[in-house]
Amino acid sequence: MSRHRHSLFVNAALLLAVVVCAGATLFGQAAKTTPPASATSNQTEKMTGQTRLMVMRSLQSERVFARIMLPQGDKGIKIKNGVVSPSEAKIAQEIAEYGPAARPGDRCVISDVQIKDNQITVELNGGSKKHQKWYQHIQVISNAGATPIPGGPSPQSLDAHGTTVTLEFDKFVPELNGEQVRALFGPVIDFKALTPVEAYEKTLPPKIQEAIKDHKILVGMDKEMVTYAKGRPQQRIRDKDDQGRDYEEWIYGKPPEEVDFVRFKGNEVARLEIMTVDGQKVVRTEKEVDLPSRETELAEQKPASKPQNAPSLRRPGEEPEVPTTTADHRAPRPQDQSPPADGTNPNTGQPTMTPPGSPPVIPTGGPTMTPPPHAMPAS
Repeated sequence: MSRHRHSLFVNAALLLAVVVCAGATLFGQAAKTTPPASATSNQTEKMTGQTRLMVMRSLQSERVFARIMLPQGDKGIKIKNGVVSPSEAKIAQEIAEYGPAARPGDRCVISDVQIKDNQITVELNGGSKKHQKWYQHIQVISNAGATPIPGGPSPQSLDAHGTTVTLEFDKFVPELNGEQVRALFGPVIDFKALTPVEAYEKTLPPKIQEAIKDHKILVGMDKEMVTYAKGRPQQRIRDKDDQGRDYEEWIYGKPPEEVDFVRFKGNEVARLEIMTVDGQKVVRTEKEVDLPSRETELAEQKPASKPQNAPSLRRPGEEPEVPTTTADHRAPRPQDQSPPADGTNPNTGQPTMTPPGSPPVIPTGGPTMTPPPHAMPAS
């Protein structure tokens, strides 16, 4: 009886050991298949020196658009795990204290890029601190002390109007390319700024936009459109046609490749000749796009409004009391009026009195008057 109980106890112990071992194996497999996030981040490779240099070059002098209000000051904006700090209330407080560096939609320029430890920092519009040149640190030492050279920099607070945006990581900067870094900066700045070509294309009709994207030339384009579509020509020729009119021809390509001969009359494409690779010649002279001329634009402009008359206190239809007869539209003054032929005062009607010793007044156009006996005649 005791032997039977002993065997049952041994079998139960063995069964328990098997169950414990199986549970440990299953837990180990589960731990290997779903590791924690911290373990995954530890396995990420650290950014190499070559990648760091490539990322800095790709971001340097890049033109971006601000997505949020960016305050001035040395604190700047920080992004960690997609969360932007400080809060909107804190940003509004800093803007009220230091002023805005950029508003949503404003265009900014990345003036400097730094990658250190676990941070990638970009400076926008010069950053929050004014960087000085080496010669601006030169000082003249004399008995009175060290004085900076004349023409030195102004205070930094008066020159620095930018800000900084910092991208933070847990332990170190991982191996990322330029596009990935741009995506991480996305909550604050937008790198999808339009190039000059894209901005110019948006001002053109759809047909010309498609032609420029496909690098094609249409009869009726101007020189600027052709330059955006094909670039600068390899050769330019100026000559006269059969009627003796001047023209300019731009040549793109060289045989055996396709060659385009673009002839301009003034600033407009008047003739397009294409020599294909198989030797065929295609000539187009019919106008394909119609652009408004300068004369048409001026004709469509509204005429300038006439200037309003000077304000007056007179009622409508009321004539001025003193008629304006002079050229400067002012009423004549008494001293400006010519004296009457008889020598009387025009205001009082009395004879004009001349001071003693003064020559007599001889009216113009009147009868000649002889001087009195005591007056010597003028020589």
